[in-house]
Amino acid sequence: MALGAGITRAVLDDWRTAPVGERLRATLGFLQRLTLHPEEVGPADVEALHRAGVDDAAIRDAAYVCAIFNVIDRISDALDFAVPPPRMLAVGARFLLHVGYR
Repeated sequence: MALGAGITRAVLDDWRTAPVGERLRATLGFLQRLTLHPEEVGPADVEALHRAGVDDAAIRDAAYVCAIFNVIDRISDALDFAVPPPRMLAVGARFLLHVGYR
């Protein structure tokens, strides 16, 4: 299911109350915990995702994307990278939607 702009905005505003399914909500909670408190993440977190209906492949993919974004974010903050203008972000988003993160 592709997310529309309204749902994306709702998730960015507050993923806990956004109109998304339980699998996505559980995954977003896991990713927040993985980002902010990685030392606290363990098997119980993965089990909670399983109970929400998230399979191992989706958990692995989400964790990989999260890790990559966190590394890039930390490097860009440290080196003061410029944020592209909205038009360029939109172009990049369309490209990623077309080819994915492979």
